[in-house]
Amino acid sequence: MKDRFETFAGSIVELNRYLQKIKDIEMKKFGLRASHTMCLYYLGRYDGGLTATQLTELCKEDKAAISRCLGQLIEKNLVSCQIPENKRSYRTINYLTEEGKRVVDKINSRVEVALSNGGNGLSDEQRRTFYDSMEIIIDNLTKYISKEEAGI
Repeated sequence: MKDRFETFAGSIVELNRYLQKIKDIEMKKFGLRASHTMCLYYLGRYDGGLTATQLTELCKEDKAAISRCLGQLIEKNLVSCQIPENKRSYRTINYLTEEGKRVVDKINSRVEVALSNGGNGLSDEQRRTFYDSMEIIIDNLTKYISKEEAGI
């Protein structure tokens, strides 16, 4: 494919732009920001709560962004935290409040609608192939970056 880089880079940028726009549209309905989406989503998936470090890894965000996000969600009473005795704050477990759980339930239903619209016209096999391909590409690029950073 002659324009492989252009097609790949353009498609990824465009998909990301649409994803951010959808997050922005949907989260505004709850008085939240697009940046809150993934923190709430993952806190909703882990009943035992998550530390900021765990959220950083899951959300693929930097520590400062996660810290800001958690602070804002705590202010809005969607997340609470419990600092373990004699432990550092980065080990604080963050949990959804009851209000946070209600918001996450609504967000999850909106995620289903968005995914359904985005995947409209794809067969289950095409969808699996797409996600499998994305995993392979991400894994390969991760390895490439590791080698380049190591100077190999």
